[in-house]
Amino acid sequence: MKQEAKREHISSMSDLTEIGGATPQTNTPEISVSELANALKQTIEDRFGRVRVRGEISNYRGPHASGHAYFSLKDQNARLDAVVWKSTFARLRTRPQEGLEVVATGRVTTFPGKSSYQIVIESLEPAGVGALMALLDARRKALAAEGLFDEARKRPLPFLPRVVGVVTSPTGAVIRDILHRLNDRFPRRVLIWPVRVQGESCAEEVAAGIRGFNALPAGGAIPRPDVLIVARGGGSLEDLWGFNEEVVVRAAAESAIPLISAIGHETDTTLIDFVADLRAPTPTGAAEKAVPVRVELFEHLAIRTSRLEGARRRAMDQRRVQLSTFARLLPAGDALLANPRQRLDRAAERLRAGARAARDGRRLRLSRAATLLARHSPQAELARVREQLRGLGARLRQGYRARRVLAGQENAAARQRLAGAAQRLDRAVAGLIGGHQDRIDRLARLQDSLSHRSALARGFALVHDESGALVRSVAQAPPGTGLDIEIADGRIHARAGIAIPDPPARPRLRRRLKRADSDDQGSLF
Repeated sequence: MKQEAKREHISSMSDLTEIGGATPQTNTPEISVSELANALKQTIEDRFGRVRVRGEISNYRGPHASGHAYFSLKDQNARLDAVVWKSTFARLRTRPQEGLEVVATGRVTTFPGKSSYQIVIESLEPAGVGALMALLDARRKALAAEGLFDEARKRPLPFLPRVVGVVTSPTGAVIRDILHRLNDRFPRRVLIWPVRVQGESCAEEVAAGIRGFNALPAGGAIPRPDVLIVARGGGSLEDLWGFNEEVVVRAAAESAIPLISAIGHETDTTLIDFVADLRAPTPTGAAEKAVPVRVELFEHLAIRTSRLEGARRRAMDQRRVQLSTFARLLPAGDALLANPRQRLDRAAERLRAGARAARDGRRLRLSRAATLLARHSPQAELARVREQLRGLGARLRQGYRARRVLAGQENAAARQRLAGAAQRLDRAVAGLIGGHQDRIDRLARLQDSLSHRSALARGFALVHDESGALVRSVAQAPPGTGLDIEIADGRIHARAGIAIPDPPARPRLRRRLKRADSDDQGSLF
């Protein structure tokens, strides 16, 4: 009742008039500014309630720190303040943008703190197709500036995917068309992520489907798709608007799985078409792009198998002809071995000559060593050592006798020291003599092993001429030369006869030796 009285009082004030500038006399009660502001607020809210206002967004600076958004709606002649509370702003399908013409639905109210009225927006939508196209173009330019639509980012589709993932409505005709086309071309396993393809939650569900397929682990219980298809049937721009939302475009750009977009008909274009790896004109076309035709693959395989078999036969024939040609060009086996055989014979001759030269060289070094050993004969060394020992023994005996003479004049202790020294001296002399004797024995054995007499004992002989020089070849003993032949147990004096060449065989050599034995003089050759 009090509020009604205030409203009646406010309405009656409009009937008051001023006469001559004097304040008219009235019994109207006074009210406060707050009471007047609250009355105006209630009157406006009761009068207008929910309204739909069309205008252009102005002075929009983004959400406030509190999460609320403040801006204005204007046309050619007026401006209206607008506010979107934080809880409502998160649910808006169309976000406020500077200069965008929209239709705002909400409640008209006043703000007493500024003595102004405003609209509290509950929903916001573009004002007509033209506004939607302008918003779409602006969003497309912004995303293209980030490089999301670059061709370099697009990846080739797998030739034959094992699993195909489809993000679409599970109840529409689109999924039936896709499954039917896949079965016709090349049956594959299909995973469906059910989403709404129209409405306020469409964009969030489609983005969640794309990210959900990408989050599947490789080799898990649910197989990870090799290619994704995001599909929807035809419709108006408003019906397809969910696929123009930024959240869907960014989810498609982040997808690690190659993605095919099949939104609407061939004439329909959405922002997901620009970021997808491949755009199909229809959902059926997306299924055709995803898998090849199995019958065509079999035909191509048969053709290529036939071509491969023909190429193999031609290659074998060509190799046979080449082998026959090479066989005619190759020389015979004996011709190939002729030169190696000659080289082998020459090498054998050089080897025999080298062996003879090495043997003669060793014989010469042995003769020189025997001569050197003869100069330093063990007998001569032994005689020299014996002479030294005799001299030492004589001196020792003289000293010993002198010592004994002196010992007779000294006391018993000196005699004992002298006797001990004599014993040590005897042992030392005996050891010295024994060492020299061992050395002489070793030299004698060495002389026996290196002496030419050991060779003579095995049947060899040393031949000297009349001057005593060693005869080393037939040329040094012409016929008639006197020879001194030394063998193991003595010497033989002979005279050289006619040189006889080496016999080709042992029997002939024996016959020649018998004939030579019949001569008076005898021959060694």
